[in-house]
Amino acid sequence: MKAIRFDKNGGPEVLRWEDVPDAEPGPGQVRIRNKAVALNFRDILVRRGQHAVHAFPSGIGTESAGVIDAIGPNVTGLAVGDRVACVARPDSACAEARIAPAARVVKLPTNIDERTAASMMVRGMTARYLLKATYSVKRGDTIVIHAAAGGVGLIMSQWAKHLGATVIGTVGSDDKAAVAKAHGCDHVFRYDDFAKHVRDHTGGRGVPVVYDSVGKATFENSMKCLAPRGILASFGESSGDPPPVSVRELGNMGSLFVTHPSLIHYTENREDLLETANDLFEMVGSGKIKIEINHEYPLRDTARAHRDVEARKTTGSVVLIP
Repeated sequence: MKAIRFDKNGGPEVLRWEDVPDAEPGPGQVRIRNKAVALNFRDILVRRGQHAVHAFPSGIGTESAGVIDAIGPNVTGLAVGDRVACVARPDSACAEARIAPAARVVKLPTNIDERTAASMMVRGMTARYLLKATYSVKRGDTIVIHAAAGGVGLIMSQWAKHLGATVIGTVGSDDKAAVAKAHGCDHVFRYDDFAKHVRDHTGGRGVPVVYDSVGKATFENSMKCLAPRGILASFGESSGDPPPVSVRELGNMGSLFVTHPSLIHYTENREDLLETANDLFEMVGSGKIKIEINHEYPLRDTARAHRDVEARKTTGSVVLIP
């Protein structure tokens, strides 16, 4: 089969489309013939070397959807022919087929196709744990979502509006501001002046939570947006790692909380994974959240997709088709 592989960290040019053995699933594993693969910003960080690679040569990608075509020993609840989605390591999703741990595989409902599933599992489940577990958004809350026109941001904004929140989004361009407003943001500001606007819109008090996937460029001003005992959920680093912050400084700024939440820790066991996925399926299947697949590339062109994402040419979800 064909797969995307790379032998060293670097730019998109290190990614290769090449033949690899078509492996058989072992105990507790299934093989999925991918119909669609998602491109997440984490994949770019892995390629760059900002996230560790287990060994070279390496595959890339964690999220895909397709059909099970082989099952290993000791697998229950799944069958050949099941339509499924999977978010799992080791990084190997960017391939025509992948071996996946059955415990991380979720059956798709009939009203969600594989392209939609591949584009929403990481983003949608991330949105769900951030809004319901990292900080439980309540009706009447005012919250800040950075990168509001991105894949996670578009889902979070819609979901937060359904929960009754006033949503302040940040973006990098006027075009992206229009996209964010069309998907639930009540107010949209550019990154360079958002802290002042957030304070103004909250009468100086600030907000209970800021969801920050940008990192270094927004971190300090994100803390300035927070009300006393507010939470900064720093869940991504598209602009680089945030600067260090002292515990005493958090106290001086209002007994603030800073956390770096990760999807794997919020879906660590099968029960949590299914609860999170099924909640997402209900929101999307009922039409309460619309998944925007704005960019689609052949899987062989993964390097081009990486370049476009890094150049901020994309909004919403990016899907790779084998």
